[in-house]
Amino acid sequence: MSEDCIFCKIVAGELPATIVDEDERTVSFMDIQPANRGHALVIPRVHAQDVHTIDPADLQAVVVAAQRLAAKVRDNLGAVGVNLLNSSGAAAWQSVFHFHLHVIPRYEGDPLRLPWVPADGDMDEIAAAGAELKG
Repeated sequence: MSEDCIFCKIVAGELPATIVDEDERTVSFMDIQPANRGHALVIPRVHAQDVHTIDPADLQAVVVAAQRLAAKVRDNLGAVGVNLLNSSGAAAWQSVFHFHLHVIPRYEGDPLRLPWVPADGDMDEIAAAGAELKG
């Protein structure tokens, strides 16, 4: 755990998050600056700064968890597609330096163009979408 990392603090339960899935290696939670309804992040429980430093077994676990979450956004939110996005390094728009994979649901006719400009989302809507993802 990195003591100044907000994602490590979420894993440790020190900061609140709408957790929608977790297992022994990963935690998935709603993004508070969502690009689209149901946008969530998948992170490893063990701190790794980026794709260059993550343990291969943790990377595999994150990808498997993202696949599981992609099925949930399809089945529970009615998404017809999904973008999986990782930004590694500040030049690639990484803003939290704990490896994470964005799971961004896509809907027929949605106006989203990537990359999106992060902005605070509606916390009630984020919580509602999170509850639907939990099932």
